[in-house]
Amino acid sequence: MAMPILLVSCGFDKTPTTASVGVELALLAAAAAGIAWLSQRCDRLPARLLAMAAGVLLFELFTAPMWDNLHLGWWAYLYQDVSWILTLGWSVLLLLVVVIVDRLLPRWRQWKRFLLYLLMLALLVLPLEMVLVAAGIRGYAPEVLEALLGVWLAGVPLEMLYYVPVFSALVIGFYKYWMLILDGPPLIPVRRLHWLRGLLVTSLAVLLFELMVEPMVQNRGFPAWSYLYRDISWLMTAVWVLVIAVTALVVERLWLDQPMPLRYLLAVMISSGMALPIEYGLYLSGARVYGASAVANFTGFRLAMVQAPIEIAFAIPCYMALMIAFIRYWEICFDNRF
Repeated sequence: MAMPILLVSCGFDKTPTTASVGVELALLAAAAAGIAWLSQRCDRLPARLLAMAAGVLLFELFTAPMWDNLHLGWWAYLYQDVSWILTLGWSVLLLLVVVIVDRLLPRWRQWKRFLLYLLMLALLVLPLEMVLVAAGIRGYAPEVLEALLGVWLAGVPLEMLYYVPVFSALVIGFYKYWMLILDGPPLIPVRRLHWLRGLLVTSLAVLLFELMVEPMVQNRGFPAWSYLYRDISWLMTAVWVLVIAVTALVVERLWLDQPMPLRYLLAVMISSGMALPIEYGLYLSGARVYGASAVANFTGFRLAMVQAPIEIAFAIPCYMALMIAFIRYWEICFDNRF
């Protein structure tokens, strides 16, 4: 039963065209030039590029049903329509922006530089997205098209001005967190959590991400008074915030003196372990309904115990890996006055 579904889910058009191959070659050339420039100005460049690419890939895997990457040729794909060429391109672009801003404005507080990253990337990515659309590479899922306001800029929805900063913020937050681990700057030891600040940062991060991925999954059956926008329920947001908050409490109480990479790994495992049964329970009860594009991306393999798509078991850790790194990075910035 799984194989026909698998074939359908991977049935997007990979056939290369003259335009798509031209864009691929241009992206690879630009990435090579960017890496050459960075190699003269960054230490440990392979580790930095790998950290940024890991963040981009986690995001792309989680949001894959929202976008279609077409006509890139069989050689360009890692998983379904997730392309290593696009992942490399986004990774180099984000790293270039971060390095340039940090080198030009080293005395700025991190929050100011972070806002500048997002502004620059919004201005840079929009024309690049137009090129991908014009070349027939980029497409949008029907659920995304239905949720749009209907304002288009050369084939690109106006919402990209929102999607790009959310994408950039999560990925750069992930990268910055791992750079703190790699660079090992002296950090002020914090023996207590700032709960109110942490809850505000977590709530904002979860809500902004839910607004972006809202077309992928619908929240049904929640009280009418709990809906904030379309089918986004603050009760559902509160559940994910609570999961992350409980995880922070457990890690602080039991493993505060452990190395940062171990604490991060434990946090992702604990939060995913709590979130997965919640998500599966909501899915089986009909409270969480995945859109047709998300279902089409399912391979058809199911967890035997709950008879639910196995992709959920992979999506939740991707989500938690990005979210926890982003939240922890900002907590460290606030505590150390970066």
